[in-house]
Amino acid sequence: MDISKLPQLIPTKPQKFVSIIIPTLNEEDGIEKTIRSIPKKRLSELGYNSEIIIVDGKSTDLTREIAERMGTRVILEKRRGYGRAFKTGFNEAKGDILVTLDADLTYPAELIPEYIQALNEKGLDFITTNRFSKMQNGAMDAYHRFGNDLLSLIMRLLYSIEVRDSQSGMWIMSRNFIQNINIVSDGFSMSEEIKIIAFTFFKALELDGRYYKRVGKVKLATFGDGWRNLKYLFRYRSLIKGAVKLPLDLHQKESIDVDADPYVI
Repeated sequence: MDISKLPQLIPTKPQKFVSIIIPTLNEEDGIEKTIRSIPKKRLSELGYNSEIIIVDGKSTDLTREIAERMGTRVILEKRRGYGRAFKTGFNEAKGDILVTLDADLTYPAELIPEYIQALNEKGLDFITTNRFSKMQNGAMDAYHRFGNDLLSLIMRLLYSIEVRDSQSGMWIMSRNFIQNINIVSDGFSMSEEIKIIAFTFFKALELDGRYYKRVGKVKLATFGDGWRNLKYLFRYRSLIKGAVKLPLDLHQKESIDVDADPYVI
């Protein structure tokens, strides 16, 4: 047989994978629109297959049923906590890149492709978004804004990291980052903890984001959760030594010129 006459196989690039992780608790008002807002087509054009993982904390409404009807993978997490839901999602995710969202339409899912491009092109491990850079009128009341500003200021002072929005819940991360960290908190303070780890030991940036009015009921107990988050900022100083699984000297953090960053959205 003359093998020169056989059709030539064109090598294809390995398909990359992104996992979008969404914690839920009684989010039937927003879950369908949140899932539909994820730009799967644009991600595919960038060369990414995608999966959406719903980690549900025993919702008593139709959240799980709606998500399952839309073909989304749903994991029932019986243990309580916002941070616990994310940790479960991280363990189950298959992606080379992991993205987090809330199920109430507050975060700009439409910008996921741009954030992924920034992560890749700048060689970052972690991106967090600053909700305050472009916030819709009425998305956050003055009381919550004051609490967020106070917690962010204290985090900057205690840990010498430049983050303006310590409580943002939209992150874009490499699998390598997630696989090499230890997260302690199971509550809302996990949002602070993951940023402290990222900005202390890895290449991380905070990029401009957007924040929209919430669909559905607020789950955050303003004073109680704020007080717990404040206490955790001080407590975590004694825990940070165990934050990274690999020896710290393997994580030579490079300086990043934030002013030169072209990905201000």
